Amino acid sequence: MKLKEIERTAVQSWSPASHHPLYLATGTSAQQLDATFSTNAALEIYELDFSDPSLDVKLRGSLPATTRFHKLIWSNHGASSDGVIAAGGDTGTITLYSAEQILAAGNNPIIGQSEKHGGPVRGLDFNPFQNNLMASGASDSEIYIWDLNNFSTPMTPGVKSQPSEDISCVAWNRQVQHILASAHPSGRAVVWDLRKNEPIIKVSDHSSRMRCSGMAWNPEVATQLVLASEDDHMPVLQIWDLRFATSPLKVLENHTRGVLSISWCQADAELLLSSAKDNRILCWNPNNGEVVYELPTSSQWCFDVQWCPRNPAVLSAASFDGRISVYSVMGGSVEAQKQNHVNKISSSFNNLDPFGTGQTLPPLDIPQRAAQPTVVLPLKKPPKWIRRPVGASFAFGGKLITFANSKAAAPQIQQPVSQQVFVSVVTTETEFLCRSNELQTALRSEAFIHYCQSKINVAGTEFEKSIWNFLKVNFEQDPRAKYLNLLGYSKEGLEKKIIASLGNSTRLKNLEVEANDRTQKMTGVSSQSSSSEESIAAGDASTTDFFDNIPGEKPMFEIPVTGDTDGLISQALLIGNFEGAVELCLKDDHFADAIILAIAGGEELLAQTQNRYFAKRKTKISRLVSSVVTHNWRDIVESCNLDNWKEALAALLTYAKPEVFPSLCDTLGSRLEVENNGRLCMQACLCYICSGNIEKLVECWVKTHESSSPLALEDLVEKIMILQKAIELLQGTDKAAEGPVFAKKLTQYANLLAAQGNLEAAMSYLPSSSEQFAILQLRDRLFHAQGETMVGQQPPPFPFHRVLARRPQTAPSPAATPARRTPPQRTIQQPSQQPQVRQSAPTVFTPQPLPVAPPLATSAQGIPASTTNIKPGATHPTYPHHPITVAPPGFQDGWNDPPAVRAGQRKKMLPDNYTPPAPITTPVVNFSVDTQTARPQGFTSQETSQGPPGAPKEGNFQPLQQLPTEKVEKKPIPEEHMILKITFDGLVQRCLLAAADPQTKRKLDDATKRLDYLYDKLRDHSLSPHILSGLHEIVRNVEGRNYQQALAIHTHVVSSSNFSEISAFMPVLKVVVTIANKLNI
Repeated sequence: MKLKEIERTAVQSWSPASHHPLYLATGTSAQQLDATFSTNAALEIYELDFSDPSLDVKLRGSLPATTRFHKLIWSNHGASSDGVIAAGGDTGTITLYSAEQILAAGNNPIIGQSEKHGGPVRGLDFNPFQNNLMASGASDSEIYIWDLNNFSTPMTPGVKSQPSEDISCVAWNRQVQHILASAHPSGRAVVWDLRKNEPIIKVSDHSSRMRCSGMAWNPEVATQLVLASEDDHMPVLQIWDLRFATSPLKVLENHTRGVLSISWCQADAELLLSSAKDNRILCWNPNNGEVVYELPTSSQWCFDVQWCPRNPAVLSAASFDGRISVYSVMGGSVEAQKQNHVNKISSSFNNLDPFGTGQTLPPLDIPQRAAQPTVVLPLKKPPKWIRRPVGASFAFGGKLITFANSKAAAPQIQQPVSQQVFVSVVTTETEFLCRSNELQTALRSEAFIHYCQSKINVAGTEFEKSIWNFLKVNFEQDPRAKYLNLLGYSKEGLEKKIIASLGNSTRLKNLEVEANDRTQKMTGVSSQSSSSEESIAAGDASTTDFFDNIPGEKPMFEIPVTGDTDGLISQALLIGNFEGAVELCLKDDHFADAIILAIAGGEELLAQTQNRYFAKRKTKISRLVSSVVTHNWRDIVESCNLDNWKEALAALLTYAKPEVFPSLCDTLGSRLEVENNGRLCMQACLCYICSGNIEKLVECWVKTHESSSPLALEDLVEKIMILQKAIELLQGTDKAAEGPVFAKKLTQYANLLAAQGNLEAAMSYLPSSSEQFAILQLRDRLFHAQGETMVGQQPPPFPFHRVLARRPQTAPSPAATPARRTPPQRTIQQPSQQPQVRQSAPTVFTPQPLPVAPPLATSAQGIPASTTNIKPGATHPTYPHHPITVAPPGFQDGWNDPPAVRAGQRKKMLPDNYTPPAPITTPVVNFSVDTQTARPQGFTSQETSQGPPGAPKEGNFQPLQQLPTEKVEKKPIPEEHMILKITFDGLVQRCLLAAADPQTKRKLDDATKRLDYLYDKLRDHSLSPHILSGLHEIVRNVEGRNYQQALAIHTHVVSSSNFSEISAFMPVLKVVVTIANKLNI
């Protein structure tokens, strides 16, 4: 793409790479005249501003010259930042100019001049290592080495080469500072060693005579250089390697006329410019001889091309039409340049009155055509300066992919440099992985008690110890008693406190013994004893017990029957009115008497009395006693002071039944989370551990603890996984319930493990019952990321919805596309005759255009027809896309006739005097006995009797298939491989639509049948993963119409697989892809 343009017939030189802004020096070219025949000469410096989209450049300095120039070079030598410009004149003069003085229009721009050469100086070059050294070459094989610090006395590299001839160019080696090369028009190049002051090698193509017009060293390989031939009979570029100097290493041939100039890019050795007399500027890749770019040039020769040293994507070309054009090899759009040109023309005629009428011209209304934007394409491959020298990318599973393009010396340019990509696993959380491995070990070995104890030993806070103690007792005997101990309620300790409070341990012990004895004795009381008195069961008591229990003399007592409360109570008891007696006792606050009487009155009265008692007696322990007596545990968890949460939890552990215990613990935990501004939220975790509610535990933990960092998340996962295992052991289940919050945290944990490269462990933590998309996607990635370790295991469900995309096809018109036969599906047995349809007159089926997918066969009325047996009496199908002649009524073929032809069948024309031959009377083997029963109504034995072939019959129908057939159903193709069948069948159909010759059509028809072998192998899962992956890769390239790559993959699969496994379908698949590539569909 052209960036700038200078209207000068001149030689050129770019400012050094370190110079900014970017300048281009031009000097009037020698032995060239413009249209004015001017003989003046000038040295000019232009500034190039690529931010301006126009082609204009800014002239920054100009200096008249007394001589015209063959060569210009620019070096950054000297104290001035702008450097020195050296010019070789046509009279043998070498002039040194100060670029700073020219830019500033100073009085002394010339800092040195020499006329040492006797002829035109066509070769000039600064040493890339010592910018004060300059080589020059002129006529009569003169070569001088100049030191800019002592310009008056040059040196020679050695004795003049013989025979004497002009020097067309000189060039310093880009790797070795004391090596210089010179080239002659005869095609001979001489390499000089300045340390020895002699030529060390001469390069010449003895097989042909070439006129050398340019020479350049390889910027990377020190022993390689390129020579350009100006001869129209040999317009080539010869690449020489001095280690094999007998013949060129490579010859680049693409120009049709002589090459005028060359330039090798210093930033990328794979870019070599050449301009020739065929008006072309080509950019080569010298490694393979490929032309990677061609510049859009004018119809004039370009005699000088140069790469820009500061911006390697930019080059300049000086042509004989008086222009120096600046191009970019990175492409772009020229719309801005076109618009700028239009604006410039419009501004030239703005508000003018060309006819003197006093009125401006109206705007010219020209209909605008919608033009496509003009885009210039860049190089075929990215140049070296925009390639990444190194690169790194993190991949799934903690993998780090790195590469480095090391600069290795290549002995042969055609040898490819091997590149290496390194795959490593990066671990950043070592402590996290260590603790995760410990947890994994504990879960596999089921050493939960030992694991919990180790966590208790390293716990940093009392709350952390409590958590792990609560988790630990889940794996011990009698966990409820252990929970009570952890809450501070020990039965042994409480008994000691009670004894200390009573102060008489002996009496307490006796009371306990008496209570136990009383209980044992009451179990032996006879139910048949008298209602008036009670006796001791003699059969169960010993003689000693009997005498010990003989009552002594009983005192007399009085039964009051007065009108006071005691008298009324006595009277109520005498008649069995327990309710009234209890009411009287409660009235006078005789609560003990009331409760004792209520026990005798039954459970209902006792419950009422207890409620009345608890309603009237309000003490510190009355609510607790009420809950214990009435078993109302929900009242404790919902109404107790939360400062007594331990006591409430202890009551639940002591009394609550297993079926209600979890819900009561959850209720208490919820109160601890919500009430009192969450002051006791952390203690709610203990309640959830007791209830086994993992979801609530996770929610509560996330509220009170940070869980986003790896170690904090590890803390949480350790607790919930141990609790999950405890629940599984207590409930006897394989997997505890998993809530959404629990699943989310486990997914985060699995992601962290995967990021550290522990894929197997990450897979084990993923929730198994969750249907969340993120979890399904992660499980699928983890499964496939493990590679060969998962071979033989069932893959997880594919998380994405499969969309079988196909390229839309436009069906051609029936007139333009001939009807083609759609290959039928293979069946076990085909019918022996064509079905015939009863019609009043012969008709011919008209074929319709083929759709994308093969349609089902349709009947004459448009009803879909089955591929299985067709019963007589039903409408028989016709075969699609083929003309079928239907026989007239009254004529049918005989049972012994050969099968009818599928397409183009002719009607049998019988003469009136036709005498049929004798009928065949041999019975049909395996004739179906159900034929008679299967005939439609109206069939008689005469209608089905066999006659001579072609004889007229009265029957209207012939049974289609008389032999029984077995219907075989094929297994479906797996869904993940269905894309293979759809793509290959669609490709065959598209080829059939585009093919014109019958031979290609026959190949495609055969391919359709042969591809069934592939589909059968897909149904049977008998193809190896290597072949399946190759087939899917072929499908991807077919869908992208990259048939060449598809054929390359096909070749790779065939060469690396067992041929007996693929011989049935791979050859025909290659035929189909080759046809598709040939037809360009």
